[in-house]
Amino acid sequence: MASSSSAPFFDKQASRLKERCSQINEYLCGRYCHEECWLPSTLAHKTMTQFKTTHLYALLTFVLLALVITLLSPHDEETFQYQVVEGKPWTGDELLVAPFTFPIYKSDEMIQRERDSARQTVLPYYQIDTVVGGKMLRKWDEDWSSKWSGEVTDDAYYFYMRDYLKDLYRNGIIEEEVASKLRQEDVLEVKLLSADQVSRLTPTTLFSTPMESYQQATERLPQGMSKSIVRKFDPSKYIEVNVYPNEAKTQQVIDDELRNLSKSMGVVQKGERIIGKGEIVSPHQYDILQSLRRVTEEQQDSNLRQVLPMSVGTFLIIVSLLLGLWFFLFYYRPQIVKEYKNTLFLSLLILIYAVLTIIFARNELGAWVYAIPFVSVAILVRTFFESRTAIYAFLTTVLICALYVAFPLEFVVIQFVAGLVAVFSLRSLSSRAQIIRATFLIFVIYNVMTCSYSLMMGGALGGNDLSNLLYFSFNLIFNMFSYLLIYLIERAFGYVSNITLVELSDVNRPLPRQLSEQAPGTFQHSMQVALLASEAATAIGADARLVRAGALYHDIGKMRNAAYFTENQGAINPHDQLTPTESAAVIIKHVTDGLAMAQKHNLPQAIQDFIRMHHGRGMTKYFYTQYCNDHPDETVDADKFTYPGPNPNTKETGILMLADAIEASSRSLKDLSKETLIAHVNKIIDAIVADGLLNDTPLTFRDIQTIKEVFAEKLATIYHSRIAYPELKR
Repeated sequence: MASSSSAPFFDKQASRLKERCSQINEYLCGRYCHEECWLPSTLAHKTMTQFKTTHLYALLTFVLLALVITLLSPHDEETFQYQVVEGKPWTGDELLVAPFTFPIYKSDEMIQRERDSARQTVLPYYQIDTVVGGKMLRKWDEDWSSKWSGEVTDDAYYFYMRDYLKDLYRNGIIEEEVASKLRQEDVLEVKLLSADQVSRLTPTTLFSTPMESYQQATERLPQGMSKSIVRKFDPSKYIEVNVYPNEAKTQQVIDDELRNLSKSMGVVQKGERIIGKGEIVSPHQYDILQSLRRVTEEQQDSNLRQVLPMSVGTFLIIVSLLLGLWFFLFYYRPQIVKEYKNTLFLSLLILIYAVLTIIFARNELGAWVYAIPFVSVAILVRTFFESRTAIYAFLTTVLICALYVAFPLEFVVIQFVAGLVAVFSLRSLSSRAQIIRATFLIFVIYNVMTCSYSLMMGGALGGNDLSNLLYFSFNLIFNMFSYLLIYLIERAFGYVSNITLVELSDVNRPLPRQLSEQAPGTFQHSMQVALLASEAATAIGADARLVRAGALYHDIGKMRNAAYFTENQGAINPHDQLTPTESAAVIIKHVTDGLAMAQKHNLPQAIQDFIRMHHGRGMTKYFYTQYCNDHPDETVDADKFTYPGPNPNTKETGILMLADAIEASSRSLKDLSKETLIAHVNKIIDAIVADGLLNDTPLTFRDIQTIKEVFAEKLATIYHSRIAYPELKR
């Protein structure tokens, strides 16, 4: 019941809230853009599209970076790099000793000879069929009883034939082709397999063919027996082959013998001398060198089979670390990956240090990895970004490089502490001297950490710590050159460091000094704009140093025609002698003149953007209005009175446009009361917003309101009334 009764109340409140939001939206749209809401319709859509694209590019770049580092990773592959010719001098540059224990393999020719010898040594196997002999004896007994006993009265013939057949089948009867082959191959011995034993015998003296058996039966008769009677018995009926070649058994024995043949003929122990420079390669040394080549290639093949899983694992670890950095930037520093050059800068930095570490690892210079200035990663990133990004980028680099060092835990701990010290010692970086001081502090931290680690592991300070001192000395020297890299990175990526901004803000530099001498009014205007803009930037979280430097240089182009600008004029106004179109051209030209001067003096691109954008695509309204009034019936070409632009595209350039307009226009105010200044600030800024000149900046309505308040407050301070000093009456 309570729920149903309260529902109309909440529906009513929701309806009121929706109506109020609609009113606010209409008010803002009407106030700032008249037709459509400025921020959602233009900047929001453009920003979101760019945001998605740059974040996708950043993600793909990090994945590609992980792939490149993985491909460059060492996999402990060994190669045999020597040309070996038997009987020729050894081509190696130095004494060759065995890098590991390996067998001396027989050559293919030697192995083939041994295999052939094994085949010849193995006696062929024959199988005797014991059943055939018994069957033939029974047949003879039956024939004698049924046929020959009545016709031949002498039983001696019966016993002769029976004994002959016994001996014949006991010795073996073979095919004529088999016997011919034995004679051709000059086989002296064979092995005869019977049911329960293996006999070794001479085939040519024991085996007989059916024809030989018949001849023996009829020709070699005992004395007193008739050949004709024996032939009448037809002995061929009782002669049948009972011995056959057992090729399967023979091949089995050959295979066993071949399997037992050794492929090596000795072993070379690790560290054993193999051959010296210039020595003639003997047959034995040739076999050793060929064996070393074979073992090396086999190990390489084995390694190659392991490369794929190793590479996949390495890639997944590296890409996980880089994705961690990407997620940090995505959620907490989206403004960094908004520009692809920032992703490229971080990727190249990580790649360079990973490659250096891999090179040291490949060349077995593990300890020298501490000479690599890893802390420079933190220093360089901190120079162009803030501390947390520097720590994340530095830690990602160190963890990736730790995959290739001998003692990764020690390496990570030492580098991480040194990196933290570097970042926090440069938290308010404004001079190159700070970097030099930080490198000495890092040198001390490195040595303290390594000594502490040695003591923790139960060791004593000794030679290793002295070696580390050498490595860290090189590290110190390399880190000190970081300030030189800052200049190169600024040129390559268009960055402007705080160090450079502080240097550019020095009014004694050539361009500001020339401006103060040739256009003093413009110089004072620039100083006031710098004050207003930097205060506003601080209030909304923009880069105050960048705005201050940009304000100092934004009007340097006025030096070419200083007298044509109000702040530098005396009693004579040169515009009185010019048409509105000519006057507008002179005024507009100070932008292009300023860019030419900035490029001549190699000012950073970020400073040139302030010169190019501080009027955006705005108009010289004074001369445009004057021309329109002088030519009421003419269609006016507005481009002749419009600055070349482009419009501001950052918070900083947008702030400068507002500060420049406010400072210049406030000089014409008669009433300098606080209310008048607030109204003036609102009028000027609202007009700029209404003209769409800030559409490309990420400034929000809240930022605009804050900027208005800061400008009004600062103008009130600048134009505060002063008391009149009384005159001394005497």
